Amino acid sequence: MDEDMLDDQRRLVELIEEEGWDITDLEISAYDSPWADEDTPEATVTITARKPYESEDETDGDEDDDNPFRLK
Repeated sequence: MDEDMLDDQRRLVELIEEEGWDITDLEISAYDSPWADEDTPEATVTITARKPYESEDETDGDEDDDNPFRLK
């Protein structure tokens, strides 16, 4: 795998983390372009990230929660 591809992947991760996201999964696939006539390598980066958001209508104890499957 090309070092430039790995550098770009690291930069993408840094940008996402700077925005407050937690990276939970990352995959990079490198391959020769099937659309170009020459052997130009390409890469696909798949990033899964999570970011919790605070809800304005949250209550401290969730007393109004009628979900019978939620542990209290």
